[in-house]
Amino acid sequence: MNAVREQIDFNTYITNFRKHLKHLFREENDYNAMSLHRDLPPDFLSEIMKKKPLAVAVPTLYGGRGVSVKECLSVLSAASYESLALSLMFGINIALFLEPLAKYGHYSVQERVFKQFIENEAMGGLMITEKAYGSDALNMKTAYQHVENTYHVKGQKHWQGLSGAADFWLVTARKLNPNGELARDIDFFVTDNSNPEQHIPMVHRYNNLGLYAIPYGINEIDVIVPEEQKLVAESTGIKLMLDMLHRSRLQFPGMGMGFIKRLLDESLNHCQERIVGGVSLLNLDSVKSQIAKIQAAYTICSAMCTFSVGQSSIEHNLAALSIEANTLKALVTDLMQESAQISLQLAGANGFRLDHIAGRAIVDSRPFQIFEGSNEMLYAQIAEGVLKLMRKAKEACLLSFLKTYDRTNLSTDFFKSQLNFNIDAALKQRDLVTLGSMIARVISFQLVLDMKGFNPQLVEITRQYILRDLAMFHGQLNEKNDADPILDYETNSDWAAFLD
Repeated sequence: MNAVREQIDFNTYITNFRKHLKHLFREENDYNAMSLHRDLPPDFLSEIMKKKPLAVAVPTLYGGRGVSVKECLSVLSAASYESLALSLMFGINIALFLEPLAKYGHYSVQERVFKQFIENEAMGGLMITEKAYGSDALNMKTAYQHVENTYHVKGQKHWQGLSGAADFWLVTARKLNPNGELARDIDFFVTDNSNPEQHIPMVHRYNNLGLYAIPYGINEIDVIVPEEQKLVAESTGIKLMLDMLHRSRLQFPGMGMGFIKRLLDESLNHCQERIVGGVSLLNLDSVKSQIAKIQAAYTICSAMCTFSVGQSSIEHNLAALSIEANTLKALVTDLMQESAQISLQLAGANGFRLDHIAGRAIVDSRPFQIFEGSNEMLYAQIAEGVLKLMRKAKEACLLSFLKTYDRTNLSTDFFKSQLNFNIDAALKQRDLVTLGSMIARVISFQLVLDMKGFNPQLVEITRQYILRDLAMFHGQLNEKNDADPILDYETNSDWAAFLD
């Protein structure tokens, strides 16, 4: 057994880590210029990893800091203040590899793998997504067979962050039954790329639009792993996957926190220093409104981090926490993209450069709204989850239900007019997305209210912007929009034919 290492106080650690990253990204190197190139230079990444940031997700038994959610989110935030791509690299390692291994892995595998993370700067990732089955993970075709004391796993995965770069993977597969059919459940296997029998090659690299520091591509899987490298589910593999994905979604605000704060700091500084017509940009009312919107995003993200610390520890099973997990992931990633768009607009022409922080922010934050469940899908699932609870309570009025729902009972009264309507019939999917967007905001404002003593001016700014969003969504629901696309749209639609 490894001796427990003595760790320095975390406040000291995170302060030093922030200074270290600032020095590497802004003093020793010009990261905005560096970010135009694929991958982080090995020496540069090695300098980052010397501070052992991933130790926050390794149990103390194996020399880590103990898998404290507060520490994990703080490291993600420190990284995203300098580079969203770096923060995502850490997020993949923490939420999609280290935490699942710490919770569901065999002791002997944990001991061996965690040692590599602590001593040799190893990295790990998760393989779920397949070309034909993106969000439809339950129909994945990667299969495994139990052969003597091993598992033979075969299939193809794509769009895994750190493809071709990670040292270890969690690979998902379905059991191949003797009749040739695949089992409904899903299992997880740890693979070690240093072992030839477990090596997973990236056979094609994608030219991803943003997040240049992270390699993505197609991975061919044909590996043999010992029995001990299969994760041990508490009940089913599907529930294990839900527990893991919900925990990951609950920790998205850690990546959003530093990112939004950096955009807020940069935008405030620019608008105070930029003089137009003899006054600073910040004196313009429309600019004040846009800066305040980023501050509302900062406030909501802060509240989400606070909530996540209390909910997403590996001691908890999060398989049933879909409404909360989907709310945090969908809304914070929308706020990240919106903050980036505002930041670029305020920066003017300079912001449109790919090597400007705002330009990079737009392309780097955009995929966050897509991966780990597209936001439209997650908002629809939030609405479906709440509607199911409403039916169970025999309540048709959204306002009346949300007043009694423990995630919204404090915040609902702030938005009575926008929430006071009945849901009497089945909603179209587009309306489910709109309804879910509304519910996510009411839930999130309650998280803000739960932060006792938080800056009251920021709370009020946030209330006003959520009120505005809810009024807009309420209007969309009342429109009863049922417009569908037509396939033969070119018929009688050439503008030039209608000229005299």
